[in-house]
Amino acid sequence: MELAREAALALGERLGKDICVLDVREISNLTDFCVVATGTSAPHLKALTTEVQHHMKERGLMARRSGLPESGWVVVDCFDAVIHLFTPEARAYYAIENLWKGAPVVPIEGLAGARPA
Repeated sequence: MELAREAALALGERLGKDICVLDVREISNLTDFCVVATGTSAPHLKALTTEVQHHMKERGLMARRSGLPESGWVVVDCFDAVIHLFTPEARAYYAIENLWKGAPVVPIEGLAGARPA
């Protein structure tokens, strides 16, 4: 939980939008938490990705990236938490939150850019 919280706060620091943390422990065997956020453009996705990776590295954690900002979707895998970063168009198209429809949304206190409840 702390890892997902840290990632969400890091995204908020870089002005990520519509940030949502989902607890998928009961419905996925791949990860415990999914963090989903929107960047406004490819350069913004790059900044969000860099921020999350830097934040994890500072804590001695490995974070693997897949995808390119220019594609509109970047995934940062931190094992216990997987962070999905989208442009608005890609997020609407893939609607990835629908994969975890019943997963509880984890409230993160003090998170700028959080999805409204």
